Amino acid sequence: MASSGSLQGGARLRAVVRAGLATVFPPQCLLCGALVQTEGGLCGPCWRDTPFCHGLRCDLCGVPLPGEDPGFSIACDDCRGLDRPWVQGRSVMIYDHGARRLVLALKHGDRLDLAPALAGWMAVKAQALLLPDTLVVPVPAHRWRLFRRRYNQAAVLATALAARLERPVLPDLLRRPRATAPQDRKSVGDRYAAMTGAFAVSDRHRARIAGAEVLLVDDVMTSGATLDACARVCLEAGAANVRVIALARAVRDA
Repeated sequence: MASSGSLQGGARLRAVVRAGLATVFPPQCLLCGALVQTEGGLCGPCWRDTPFCHGLRCDLCGVPLPGEDPGFSIACDDCRGLDRPWVQGRSVMIYDHGARRLVLALKHGDRLDLAPALAGWMAVKAQALLLPDTLVVPVPAHRWRLFRRRYNQAAVLATALAARLERPVLPDLLRRPRATAPQDRKSVGDRYAAMTGAFAVSDRHRARIAGAEVLLVDDVMTSGATLDACARVCLEAGAANVRVIALARAVRDA
């Protein structure tokens, strides 16, 4: 067993190494590359250009709402008009301006270096959704999309988020047996129809999901059709409850 002295010495050495690295490679803004105070942060202008979800929010998707906190859970108009299968949801940002740039950089720009910082922001929002036995599960990508992109951004975020939350993650609990066309410019009804039969629970994990509290992770929530379909197959497989978290929430007025 290591002595307290050796542990303290190791901690001091790591601090010195980090300080040295920060001198040679000073932290930069995630978006524009300007110098910032801390690793994984945004500079002032980029922070102001990134619409984070603060204050009163919908308890099912996390979108900000006007007014003061009434002391009980409330839902936005979109969530009230739909039969959400999950019990709670959160989003970190509104999908616009700097948030959109961050999501697209992670999703299409091979900026996997963004994942630790983005997962850290998600972890703050996820605290309200956690139970002791919460299982972190990403929205899956179809194998052909995974082949073209080389990674599933939702799985990258889920893995980093689970590490932050100290919760187990199952990147392959859900699978996507049927490819779906891009959802851009589709109506809400068409989005939901396109997700019918698009997801399934992997046979090897059916025993794991039975009775589990599931936290579904995705990069962007628009109508919620994708998360809806994933949540329903989890519940059909025996999950106790499903909660969801998205890095960004797309809204009509953004």
